[in-house]
Amino acid sequence: MADSKIEKLRKIREKLVLGGGKKRIEKQHELGKLTARERIEILFDEDTFRESLLFVKNRCSSFGLDKKEFPGEGVVTGHGTIDGRPAYVVSQDFTVAGGSVGEATGKKMQEAMDAALKTGDPLVMINDSGGARIQEGVDSLSGYGGIFYRNVLLSGVVPQISIIAGPCAGGAAYSPALTDFIIQVRHEGQLYITGPLVIKQVTGEDITAEQLGGVESHAHYSGVVHFIAEDDEDAMDITRRLLSFLPSNNSEDPPFVAELHDEEQEPDESMNEIIPEDPMEPYDMLEIIEGVVDNGDFMEVQAEYAANIIVGFGRLTGNTVGIVANQPKHKAGVLDIDSSDKASRFIRFCNAFNIPIITFVDVPGFMPGVQQEYGGIIRHGAKMLFAYASATVPKLTVVVRKAYGGAYLAMCAKSMGADTLVAWPSAEIAVMGAEGAVNVLFRKEIADAKDSKGERKKLLDEYNEMFANPYFAAAHGLVDEILEPSETRPYLAACLEVLKAKREVRPQKKHGLIPL
Repeated sequence: MADSKIEKLRKIREKLVLGGGKKRIEKQHELGKLTARERIEILFDEDTFRESLLFVKNRCSSFGLDKKEFPGEGVVTGHGTIDGRPAYVVSQDFTVAGGSVGEATGKKMQEAMDAALKTGDPLVMINDSGGARIQEGVDSLSGYGGIFYRNVLLSGVVPQISIIAGPCAGGAAYSPALTDFIIQVRHEGQLYITGPLVIKQVTGEDITAEQLGGVESHAHYSGVVHFIAEDDEDAMDITRRLLSFLPSNNSEDPPFVAELHDEEQEPDESMNEIIPEDPMEPYDMLEIIEGVVDNGDFMEVQAEYAANIIVGFGRLTGNTVGIVANQPKHKAGVLDIDSSDKASRFIRFCNAFNIPIITFVDVPGFMPGVQQEYGGIIRHGAKMLFAYASATVPKLTVVVRKAYGGAYLAMCAKSMGADTLVAWPSAEIAVMGAEGAVNVLFRKEIADAKDSKGERKKLLDEYNEMFANPYFAAAHGLVDEILEPSETRPYLAACLEVLKAKREVRPQKKHGLIPL
């Protein structure tokens, strides 16, 4: 082949790889942001990324677009390996037309998504876009429609991770919302459907882009974001760590770390000291979780949102497990609307990707209150019942302390499908706490007694004797074993080994109807 043709290819490729050019790249760096390709370079193993469709051009002539150049159509797509495992990436290039999505941009993104579906490999979408390319009109909207459609096709088949690394408005916000996990970069990433200017025009409200769609709004209040990254490099590190717990697709088991499997499982006596003597005193459930998972390595998901429940990933003897746990440090670990939604979504993700679920229970009930009832606590709480009951992965439940009423059932009771349910000696399994129960059951007797205080104390003591322990439930076959806290890790590890062979047949149907 003539050298001139090879040289021409090199020059064209060199120009396209520069995206919007050196000046715009410099501006990106001045804002503290990496370029689309720099992010990819950090995410993938060295020299493994292979780009696709670099030479694509838009065909739109409206508003003189045919006379403008959009190198790579404002997005970099391709595949490589992350810790030796194949993955696909879509990385929007803000240096090219603000990363806006036109018809050709949409097709590039869709091809990467189709490829991920064919090969069964995870998809990472790095979002840095102003949304639809207005000049291309309905063709741009169609591009986003195709992306959304594929987000849904991929859902439950391969893990989808979105990184919010810049302003993401309109369609650029909805695609991440359809993926499994969203990582938002502090200060750099904003996520909203309509921006501050539109809100000002329509509602008269004054708000900055950061206040509207920054990490504070989505990690703490809306629950849209699952992880906060401090910068682009941190976002890529979080992505790599998250993928290390997950299978490549729904037909595989999660990665197994063999060196963690053969460690001897000795009782940890320090676990016996975590629960306070006073049943009303809070403690940190994370101490228990870290005492059970391998090397205390726990990756919490949505840590800043609905902190009264904890969800996240760890390993037990090298096997990935999903953890769901009440957090007594926040709202006494009560279940409310937000925590029910948070847990339900996580449970369903674990079930879709063959990840066993361990549940730690210390729940006083569902949150009472007019606002909770008006907000639909019945419907939202029912999501947890639905999520656990429909999950067919191994389910292990540990009742640590309080397990009251419907919330006890919603935290995967034996009757809700737990394969193994164990309790600590501090467990209290009952319809409600002693105070409430005695008030309901014995109001007349207390009122009629000569010594009402003495009668009340006697009845409280009787109720506590019966229910403020795990033995009544164990006697009725609702608890498999009562363990010392120190025995929990080796016991769960042994159960998990047996439950690897679990098979559960369910009635044939398209899907159940979760109370959304």
